[in-house]
Amino acid sequence: MSGSGGTDGTSGTSGTSDRALRPPHALAPLREGLRDTFWFAPTVGLLCAFVLWWAIAEIDTRIVAHLQAEQAYAELGDLIAIVVDARTIVTTVSSAMMTFIGVVFSISLVAVQMASGQLTPRVVRIFVRSRISKLTLTVFLATFAFSLLVLSSYEGGAEPDPRRVTSVPLLQSVLTLGMVGLSLLLFIAYVSSTLRLMQVGPVLDHIARESFRALGQQPGEEPSGRAPLAAETARVTHRGRAGVLRSVNVPRLVRAARRQGVVLRLIPRIGDFLLPGTPVLAVHGGGVPAPYALRYTVDVGVERGLRQDPAFGLRQLSDIALRALSSSVNDPTTAVQCLDRIVQFLSVAVHLPLGPMHHRDRRGAVRLVQEVPGWTDLVDLGFEEIRGCAVGHPQVTRRLLAGLDDLLLLAADERRKPLIRHRALLVEAVERTVPEAAGRAFALHPDRQGIN
Repeated sequence: MSGSGGTDGTSGTSGTSDRALRPPHALAPLREGLRDTFWFAPTVGLLCAFVLWWAIAEIDTRIVAHLQAEQAYAELGDLIAIVVDARTIVTTVSSAMMTFIGVVFSISLVAVQMASGQLTPRVVRIFVRSRISKLTLTVFLATFAFSLLVLSSYEGGAEPDPRRVTSVPLLQSVLTLGMVGLSLLLFIAYVSSTLRLMQVGPVLDHIARESFRALGQQPGEEPSGRAPLAAETARVTHRGRAGVLRSVNVPRLVRAARRQGVVLRLIPRIGDFLLPGTPVLAVHGGGVPAPYALRYTVDVGVERGLRQDPAFGLRQLSDIALRALSSSVNDPTTAVQCLDRIVQFLSVAVHLPLGPMHHRDRRGAVRLVQEVPGWTDLVDLGFEEIRGCAVGHPQVTRRLLAGLDDLLLLAADERRKPLIRHRALLVEAVERTVPEAAGRAFALHPDRQGIN
């Protein structure tokens, strides 16, 4: 079983919780795969530009034929004069547009490189998935291609004879000018979006919003609602390329398990690195589904994604904080901003019944069981490495203590243990490292802003 993205399957729902969840959409893997590419939208835009030019050129030709049939040569001459004047603008657009595209995106790539160096290389993914970036490149390329096609519609001569002319690209020229205006507006929006990518706050906000979206799709069932699985009868190994497990096609797996009358259990977690030949699915209660039914159910790529992996959001926030706390950067304020988002994420997760996800078919029978990070896993991921680097930065220790105290107020009794452990370890590390009593008292005073 290998590949990425399938398009058919039966919708399943993931367990029961206090809020209703939308079942995974069958086209979600394909849609997410296209969002991770930068070629699809520009290619579609070029094709649309050619179709639009063909349609508009046909209209222009019919307008000329109609005026000639009516012997309205004076009106046709006026149109020719307008088009001749517009030809200079269209020629300038066609010659300058590609240079403009190259300069704009070269500067943008430098900006993205700076952002990845200051924060984390994972922010490049935000640029690749940015809708405004793809839309801007699409419109730029479409304008360039359309202007070249319009130039091919002009007839030779300074001002063609109205009685013999066959093509007067009036609507084509007007549309070219309109596309240039749209390109300028998108250029302003694109520059604004790129500048935001270089700022810490908007990047952290983007990561947090995507993490919340992924987390909202993955609450498990309460322990009392979980039925024991039947005995394991077989295993399915991974036969594709080695890589990171980015997502699974839940509807397709649910459909395959329902047809076979079994329950499938995903052995690795989303974000694990898979090797060819390693087990990826365990079959409970029957035989293995047919190989064709399991095709394109596992999406393996070169890096993790956030669609089914909310822990990857915490990983990115932790990476940015660790880089900020390194001796080469020494930016504790950025680390505090990361802790703000980590605490925000955990304040939502603390109320969710995190545990194995039970995807059900339309009849309510469990068909796919998927392991996800538990509460302790998320707390350790968010705090463990930052806590180890926070000693020596009182701004960070104060914010970390305030965040832990806030979460302790929200957490139920059974979820307080990892928070208490991290708080005790932080206090112990500060007391061991800071020799002055006043310094220890200052560093261990909870403060949501770190240092006011």
